[in-house]
Amino acid sequence: MAGAGQEDWWYDEAAGPLVRPYAMVRGRTRPVRSELHLVTQVRAMRNASDPDSLTVEHLEIMKLCQRPLSVAEVAAYLDLPLQVVKVLLSDLVQRGDVIVRDPSRVTEIPDRNLLQAVLDGVRGI
Repeated sequence: MAGAGQEDWWYDEAAGPLVRPYAMVRGRTRPVRSELHLVTQVRAMRNASDPDSLTVEHLEIMKLCQRPLSVAEVAAYLDLPLQVVKVLLSDLVQRGDVIVRDPSRVTEIPDRNLLQAVLDGVRGI
């Protein structure tokens, strides 16, 4: 017999709803697009091709990426593991809902320490 407390097992008062990262990407561990690196710039297209078929996480990425952001920044803003964000972004790239800028076209990649400092700063927001 299920009591009221047993129905709310997925909810933690302090943390909110508990959704495991692998559930967000339906168990996938690798993005289809391999060109997504920490510094890859991502920008959402004006309108999603079919917003009703997107998950909450996909929609949040679309909202965040109205201006170009790096993959690392998207992960930091969403407070999700980098690999999960890469899988979600890969879905959006395949659909044509976001565009990415190839990091190999960047003339100079910033220092790793600088990127870490930026990531730490974004997480502190």
